[in-house]
Amino acid sequence: MDGGDRLISRLSPAQRKWLERGLSQPGGKLPLFDGEGRKISQQVVKKCLEEGWAEPWFANQLKPDFMVCKLTTAGRTALHDSRSL
Repeated sequence: MDGGDRLISRLSPAQRKWLERGLSQPGGKLPLFDGEGRKISQQVVKKCLEEGWAEPWFANQLKPDFMVCKLTTAGRTALHDSRSL
């Protein structure tokens, strides 16, 4: 592996589920809550941000502690690549 290559981390089921929800949303907006109304785990959000699969989109003025994120091109690629494993 040369210096420019990077190992692609595998998506956890929770990460995949969160990122997949951005595929059908305008601009790739990722949800703040899961399908059952629970806040998305900060660990899931943090890992996806670290890997570049998601990025902050804008500040939430009403709830500053809720980070509004969107799916990135790298996130779309990770979803696509992990489906073919």
